[in-house]
Amino acid sequence: MQKYLFIAVGGSLGSIARYWVGSTISGRFGAKFPYGTFVINISACIIIGFALTFLGKRADLNPAWRFLIPVGFVGAYSTFSTYEWETLSSLRTGAFALAALYAFISLFLGLAAVWCGSILAEVIS
Repeated sequence: MQKYLFIAVGGSLGSIARYWVGSTISGRFGAKFPYGTFVINISACIIIGFALTFLGKRADLNPAWRFLIPVGFVGAYSTFSTYEWETLSSLRTGAFALAALYAFISLFLGLAAVWCGSILAEVIS
């Protein structure tokens, strides 16, 4: 039962963070390019890369942290389905270059962000 509580707490914090980050970034940079979703996806990649690597190396930590951060928080914070919808919407409106750019940089910077988060956890643990 404890793991469900940790998932719920992480999920509620993640969804609040998603709304705040997304609306803040979109408010500052506009909505022509989905900057808010992009920033959320890249930061989620850093967080999950760091959390899973760090928690994997720290067997002494309570396993509940694995439910709180990667499952609860990142699960609610990450917006991959929104990213896919925004890419499809760009394609439907004929903005093929914008859709390709968004998909390309999200894929490669997301992978780089997961790698950086994992390296950071390796360094500090």
